[in-house]
Amino acid sequence: MIVVVAETGSTNADVLDRRGAAERFGEGDWLVADRQSAGRGRLAREWRGGAGNFMGSTCVVLRRDDPPPATLALVVGLALHAATRPLTARDTRLVLKWPNDLLIDGAKLAGILLERSDDRVVIGVGVNLAVAPPVADRAIASLARAGQAPDRDAFAETLAASFSKELARWRTVGLAATLRGWQEAAHPIGTRLSVAPPGEPTLTGKFAGLDDQGNLRLRIGAGVRTIQAGDVALVAGV
Repeated sequence: MIVVVAETGSTNADVLDRRGAAERFGEGDWLVADRQSAGRGRLAREWRGGAGNFMGSTCVVLRRDDPPPATLALVVGLALHAATRPLTARDTRLVLKWPNDLLIDGAKLAGILLERSDDRVVIGVGVNLAVAPPVADRAIASLARAGQAPDRDAFAETLAASFSKELARWRTVGLAATLRGWQEAAHPIGTRLSVAPPGEPTLTGKFAGLDDQGNLRLRIGAGVRTIQAGDVALVAGV
């Protein structure tokens, strides 16, 4: 089920609120808004929408044998990549960036926000289909700039189906298959990255893939550092 509302503060907040929307939304359902007045991204950043863009949330009810909940960001990333790839030109560089971004020719096209409440993980997704609202210090892109913006409601249907498929693979085949798929859709091994782990100085190194728990591996000199959380950016010019 996909429910569309004209305006809300935040679709994630609505689905998190067990007294409201969450009582009506089960796993696999989506809440999509034409406009959000209080959209947000990771690290408390504001997420600005725009007319014709996709702003929506769904939830996953965790099971005992599920892989680590944080790896749902990789599941959604794969679903986004699969839903978006057919809408871009073959020579467009569409890649995933750990942990929660989809980039088009180096600029941010889509973002993911995971928020947990008890046994639920609420997943918010924002995709710049029609317009690319400016964000300070970040290159932002839209599908319209790369070609033609798809119909928002048709995109919602495609994304919901893609996410359902990737979620089933995560649960039944296992995390290793998700990790392989994600790395195939990501920027190449050896891509230079800057990483700001919480409370630490910024690190610069080369992308060395993901470990078996979905953490980022960053090659720094002769060693490899495992990053469990942090703000990641591609180093310009390489």
